[in-house]
Amino acid sequence: MTGARELHLNLFIYPGGHHEAARRHGSSDTARLLDIRFYQDLARRAEAAAFDGIFLADGPALADNVRYASRFRLEPLTWLSAVAAATERIGLIGTASTTYTEPYNLARQFASLDHLSAGRAGWNIVTTGAPQAAANFGLDAHPVHAERYERARDFLEAVTKLWDSWEDGALVADQAGGLFADTDRIHAVDHEGPLLSVKGPLNIPRSPQGRPVYVQAGSSPDGRALAARYAETVFTAHQTLESAQEFYADLKRRAARLGRDPGQLLVLPGISPFVASTEAEARRLHEQFNSLTQPEYSLELLHRLLGIRLSQEELDGPVPRELIGTEGERGDHSRFRLVLGIIEREELTVRQLLHRLAGARGHRVIAGTPEQVADQLSQWFEQGAADGFNVMPPWLPGGFEVFADEVVPILRRRGLFRHAYTGSTLREHYGLPRPGSRYAARAAPSVV
Repeated sequence: MTGARELHLNLFIYPGGHHEAARRHGSSDTARLLDIRFYQDLARRAEAAAFDGIFLADGPALADNVRYASRFRLEPLTWLSAVAAATERIGLIGTASTTYTEPYNLARQFASLDHLSAGRAGWNIVTTGAPQAAANFGLDAHPVHAERYERARDFLEAVTKLWDSWEDGALVADQAGGLFADTDRIHAVDHEGPLLSVKGPLNIPRSPQGRPVYVQAGSSPDGRALAARYAETVFTAHQTLESAQEFYADLKRRAARLGRDPGQLLVLPGISPFVASTEAEARRLHEQFNSLTQPEYSLELLHRLLGIRLSQEELDGPVPRELIGTEGERGDHSRFRLVLGIIEREELTVRQLLHRLAGARGHRVIAGTPEQVADQLSQWFEQGAADGFNVMPPWLPGGFEVFADEVVPILRRRGLFRHAYTGSTLREHYGLPRPGSRYAARAAPSVV
């Protein structure tokens, strides 16, 4: 498979699993949700399958619906540091908000993770959509969508400069000569943006990857623009092949217009697979999970996504499209548009819609045999819809184990996925170059 295009796979770990009723199913291991050894075991299992990375989401507020589902948040950098110590090759992707963190602290934390993992760190860039986060940081109101993205652009400029502030070779550590650091290769960044000011330099040497891999989640127009300029991999949600193809082509075009190589911007949709020996068995398994959902939780999720409040008495009636407004900030959100598309394409009852969303909050759920799941992944990969996938197991650990044991070997037989790692860093797994420091380019002597 050398030289051939291959798909990329991340394991997206959600406490308990991605299906909202995962904790209620007998096959879920919910007793270990706060046991770091559980997550180390999952990471080692993904590493044994040669996955590119593990992915951990985060948000700086407690979810409103934690009463009915395991929706607490482990702090990603602490968690990933412990996982790094238990693994050797797999990438470590953690989420951090540009709205509720500061560039200098974030740059230090991710650079430290990249050092201690020998070059396996990735930063999932989010602007945070949860309005309740504001009060946790002394704010009267959550910044609006446009303001969050303006800060994100400024933030990315600042943090990139900080990661570049030490050139390669600035750390000398010359025992005989006594020179520890070449200060001519360490630069103040003097960032003065529209919202942020950062002096620099960073107080840690340049990390093994130069910079952690830039991962971005968000598919709104602002999210696409941010991804095209900065992201190296993009996590996105799509229900149909056509929608995924449109997003994929649009993002690659945007990157090319900015002078970037589109091949260095990887699109990785989320998929949540129910895998069984027959299609009927897989569908029954999916229905078992759906039967365990709790309407109180599901209706609250629908309210957060669409802004409408429905009662349990309305579960078996049609979704009231006329009550869903598209004006204002909610109408700009990509997940709102995705759910609205489901409603407008299909004649669903409220209960049916809730079951569609229960599997992975709008990401594509696949129920089938290993061959059928592999067929769908292959189709999206080969028909311009994806460069790979964030695998979102409905429950853990079994929902991942069956995918790794049954689906991955089929992808390998088809020449679509690696048999073993060929590199040691996350950038190498993704086929991404190691960037040089912008300050080294400026300081380079002219050639006569």
